[in-house]
Amino acid sequence: MPRAIWSGSISFGLVNVPVRMYSAIDEKDLHFNYVHESDGSRIGYQKICKEEEQPVPDDEIVKAFEYEKGEYVYMSEEDFEAAESENLKTIDVRDFVPYDDIDPIFFERTYYLGPQDNAEKVYTLFLRAMEESNLAGIAKYVMRDKQHLGCLRVRDGVITLEKMYFADEIRPVAEIASKNAEVDKRELEMAGKLIQSFTGKFEPEKYEDTYRDALCEIIRAKRQGKKPPKPTEPEAERPSDLMEALRASVEAASARRAGATRRNGGSADGELDRLSKDELYDRAKAADVKGRADMSKDELVAALKRAA
Repeated sequence: MPRAIWSGSISFGLVNVPVRMYSAIDEKDLHFNYVHESDGSRIGYQKICKEEEQPVPDDEIVKAFEYEKGEYVYMSEEDFEAAESENLKTIDVRDFVPYDDIDPIFFERTYYLGPQDNAEKVYTLFLRAMEESNLAGIAKYVMRDKQHLGCLRVRDGVITLEKMYFADEIRPVAEIASKNAEVDKRELEMAGKLIQSFTGKFEPEKYEDTYRDALCEIIRAKRQGKKPPKPTEPEAERPSDLMEALRASVEAASARRAGATRRNGGSADGELDRLSKDELYDRAKAADVKGRADMSKDELVAALKRAA
């Protein structure tokens, strides 16, 4: 069971739904440390007073807002708690709207909301009502010294909270948008064909972090005293003529789809069991096994057997 990062309630009219909040995202970033190269010792960091040039203990550090240049207003925890009074421990639903009406640019991060103890009935009632309405709830709540806008919706039988940006946090595009330029009709038709050649259903499992996999391979190589692979050569120069580039892209995409085959990296079950984890990883890479960087030895064996 994941650890809850917040607890409170969804306020819906005069109804309260006690919930616990959990992160819906498990990022797979690689974490690196800064070390002293000569002896491998970890590098530590200190909070230094810029005026005294001396370390400052945590109990002497306070939050402050620079009201004017050089004028700070010191803030206590009680000050932040007073500001939270409007939405204290409450996700306050303000409106219900069609989910498709919300521009994805407003979404920041997703959380799961699960019921607190003995709140299953009211939680299920709210969840079922939202499902039948086909609407999303727009709410406000306070967490970590800041008020947030949120979108409540149902996903796989769980209420999710999409943390959102407020409207004034979205930057205007007037200075960035492309100026209108004349487009040749034939080029537009060819661009449409190119889009069509890439069209399909969204299958999130198709996409993986190849940069992370490449870093894992470099780490493994250096750990074994091998030289890391050389960077790939730059791609050949692209056609300078736009129409030619579009035509070549359509042909390449069509050939890719027509000739797509699944690479087979499997082998006899007994042989796989005798391989080392690094050897299994190399087989998994050749077989294009997705998520291989996070797999244990047994998981690599199982994935390769499935790919056989």
